[in-house]
Amino acid sequence: MTWIEKDRKYIWHPFTQMKTAGPPILIKRASGALIYDEHDNPIIDAVSSWWVNVHGHAHPYIANKIHQQLLTLEHVIFAGFTHPPAIELGERLLSYLPHLSKIFFSDNGSTAVEVGLKMALQYHYNLGREKTTIIAFENAYHGDTFGAMSVGGDDGFNDPFKKLMFDIKRIPTPVPGKESECLSKLDSILEQEDVCCIIFEPLVQGAGGMVMYPPGVLDEIIRKCKEKDVVCIADEVMTGFYRTGKMFAQNHLAETPDITCMSKGLTGGTLPLSLTCCTQKIYDAFLSDDKSKTFFHGHSFTGNPIGCAASLASLDLFEQENTLDNIKRVIESHEKFRKEIEDHPKLENVRQQGTIIAMDFKTSSPTSYFNNIRDRLYDYFMDKNILLRPLGNVVYIMPPYCITDKQLEKVYQAILNALNEID
Repeated sequence: MTWIEKDRKYIWHPFTQMKTAGPPILIKRASGALIYDEHDNPIIDAVSSWWVNVHGHAHPYIANKIHQQLLTLEHVIFAGFTHPPAIELGERLLSYLPHLSKIFFSDNGSTAVEVGLKMALQYHYNLGREKTTIIAFENAYHGDTFGAMSVGGDDGFNDPFKKLMFDIKRIPTPVPGKESECLSKLDSILEQEDVCCIIFEPLVQGAGGMVMYPPGVLDEIIRKCKEKDVVCIADEVMTGFYRTGKMFAQNHLAETPDITCMSKGLTGGTLPLSLTCCTQKIYDAFLSDDKSKTFFHGHSFTGNPIGCAASLASLDLFEQENTLDNIKRVIESHEKFRKEIEDHPKLENVRQQGTIIAMDFKTSSPTSYFNNIRDRLYDYFMDKNILLRPLGNVVYIMPPYCITDKQLEKVYQAILNALNEID
């Protein structure tokens, strides 16, 4: 049997209708912004392999640090024990978020969100408050575990589980033109006495279609919530690590969240690891002689040293000047391309935030993840050896920061050609 035949026999792929999907592409190796198939054809990874890869594939510096850690300590139980990589990661990462005081480890974006929701709920519970109402934005995506699904938008993915999810109060995403509607709905919900927390993807909603909104209105939302002691949770799983042009999207804000969830780029895209960071105020509510106020959450690989070593290596690379220069170069290149295409008759809502650029291809059906043009666009770009994974009719570019100008130009040109060739 070939590898693909074995894949068909044994593997169930994510977000894939296995009955109708074509055969997957077998990837044998990768380097920089390129992944190579079994025939050694280079494919430009213009979406950072689901937004995780920030420094490029198979980065030798990160690989070496992982190797060193494997030879020193691969894992140890994190309850009652600790180790230097976890401590150093907490110290260095919180220096970028000085309003936060503690980090809690988990293993992916969805579980980081679960931890954040549980922290917020138990924060009020430990203080003797009956506060369980959660506010979330329409169109949101926070992951695929039950708490994360509950605070996600009504996108059709989770219909089989709706009766089992908890109730959420939703407010409109504060895109330009909807700020007043969003704030008005928020005000009416905050009149309730039982509001626990609000969760949001700051500045960019990822899987919901790269929906972008300005920082000023989010500052107002956070201010209103903090006045009512409503815990503010920033889901920075996708927006963290310079995707929006700053280390974290919340660095664009005047206000600060109480809890921040991060994953994806945390390890440079090499290993599953996530963090949920909180303020001292949240942490202090769990300190008690009463053991029932303990945060009873964790998993076998909490604080994994190898993941921590990868994250520390990634931070090293961010703190090198050429990485920030590359980020600036990608942002400026996107800006130039945005100006070139923003008035194209087949596009609408061309938008950019930092290293992310997105555009809606005009179709007869509304913007949606299930828009039929998606498969045609995906196949078109793959035929050009470019990995772009449209969200329905929304095409976006979110590349590793090491992508070359020549590779970026090839991606831009493929989009321009698609506008001429696909109806």
